[in-house]
Amino acid sequence: MEPSLSATGLDVRRFTHADLPEIRQTLIDVHADAYADEMDDEFNQRFPWFVDHWGGLPGFSCVIAFDGDKAVGFAYGAPAVPGREWWREHLDPAPAKDLTFSYSELAVIPEWRKKGVAERLTRTLLEKRDEDLVVLLVDPDHPRVQALYESWGFRKVGKRQPFPDSPVYAVMLAELPLS
Repeated sequence: MEPSLSATGLDVRRFTHADLPEIRQTLIDVHADAYADEMDDEFNQRFPWFVDHWGGLPGFSCVIAFDGDKAVGFAYGAPAVPGREWWREHLDPAPAKDLTFSYSELAVIPEWRKKGVAERLTRTLLEKRDEDLVVLLVDPDHPRVQALYESWGFRKVGKRQPFPDSPVYAVMLAELPLS
């Protein structure tokens, strides 16, 4: 079967914490394909730990896009712990709204990029959320990715280095639902 090469032709499926054993290897494989040129980076090599960490959270939410039976991209995250919205330190005053969804990861394999897959995954993951806000980190060395998030309603509110060996990321925040 020829791939449709259009985000509208993909089957986007939802998964939760309970599904992690079923989807774990799919996430790792898609990530390895999406970041094949950067897998010598030790931080990227730790991705299975991040899958286990985020997937281990009871509120974990994940969407995976499939072309037939081939996974071509995913997005996941989980609700932030109320009262521990670390992004608030970047705003003065911080918004009164505080229920936050932490959008942790988005990956699309190379042959499916620039076809609307990232936006479809993002919007599907974030639609009908109970949280007021969504926060994510984006590598500022990828300005087109940051601009893409901005086009979906995110705004940069600060910078953060979550791990000593990670990049210094741009902290981006948006109100839900996305515009």
